[in-house]
Amino acid sequence: MFSSRVTGDLEPNRVTRAVRRARAAGTALIDLTVSNPTMTGIPYPASVLDPLADPAALRYEPSPFGLPDARAAVARDSARHGIDVAPERVVLTASTSDAYSLLFKLLCAPDGDAVMLPVPSYPLFDHLTRLDGVRSIPYRLEYQGRWAIDFDALDRSWTDTVRAVLAVSPNNPTGSMLTAAELAALTERCEARDAALILDEVFADYPLSAQNSSNPDRQKAQSACLTFRLGGLSKSAGLPQVKLGWILVDGPETLAGGALVRLELICDTYLSVSTPVQQAAPSLIAAGAVVRAGILDRIRSNDHELRSLAVGYPSIQVLPCEAGWSAVLRVPSTRAEEDLVVELLERDGVLVHPGFFFDFPHESFLVVSLLPERPAFVEGVRRVLERAHA
Repeated sequence: MFSSRVTGDLEPNRVTRAVRRARAAGTALIDLTVSNPTMTGIPYPASVLDPLADPAALRYEPSPFGLPDARAAVARDSARHGIDVAPERVVLTASTSDAYSLLFKLLCAPDGDAVMLPVPSYPLFDHLTRLDGVRSIPYRLEYQGRWAIDFDALDRSWTDTVRAVLAVSPNNPTGSMLTAAELAALTERCEARDAALILDEVFADYPLSAQNSSNPDRQKAQSACLTFRLGGLSKSAGLPQVKLGWILVDGPETLAGGALVRLELICDTYLSVSTPVQQAAPSLIAAGAVVRAGILDRIRSNDHELRSLAVGYPSIQVLPCEAGWSAVLRVPSTRAEEDLVVELLERDGVLVHPGFFFDFPHESFLVVSLLPERPAFVEGVRRVLERAHA
């Protein structure tokens, strides 16, 4: 158990308690919250994990930033998105969460310094900042036909303790992506205020339409501020179990070089990445293309099914989504989100996320995963639409 000093109030809410009761009773559920592609019938090559048995992994040669061949493989793969990064500026981590912890240690003094976090967004960030003794300051994404940063609110919230701004593009769960103008505005603020920019791009491989397949906003010259781009095999290759993430370090040479010197000491202290996964990294990254294609086909198909079904329920809006594994539904506010989600669970056997899990600005929103197999997804969505429309 984590102490409440670190994690805050862990008292389960009604939704969590209802889920626990249903699972304890063995109730059959359609899970529209699943985020693990290995549990959703996505086809994987039978040999995909064979490279982990490479005998070369029997030799342990600790390297703070990771083995050169693995870092070079990440750098080559980044070129798919128009990102030109030298292998020397690639830092391997055990996961994206591990990358965040390393960066918070690099950038922030505990119990004082702060990181700005987008909302709505994934609730994990609150736990990660608390566990490293870093304060979090939220900044809002406002929905006006698309989700966009409220820069006036961001500026009002910015204090002299802010050491970094975190941006998630594509965002989880809204699926919104930073525009070139938004990225430039964030970069300008971080440069002027001596803060770093952390770009979480783990869902960049999953555009929900062909027009978003090539995102020019990522294809840019060297950043004017110290910038860290995060990625990993969990999403890019659908392999959350092999535990390999990375940080791409960008920015002016003086800032990036100084950050790498300090980061090397931190990474050398933990040495969190296993040798087998580093040895296997080039092969795993290459094999990821097949898995990625399967996931992309699944989420695009389910997104199409969801929007087609929702046409028959005019009181419910499926919000625009550019990329990622989730979809957001805005439903009538005839009852609290929590009541609706518990009703769906207990009366319809369907599990969805309420919007308040992600700190949406008001009710009523539901978040569903696009990963489930088609028959279960279609039936689950049908039940959600019927219940929310009633």
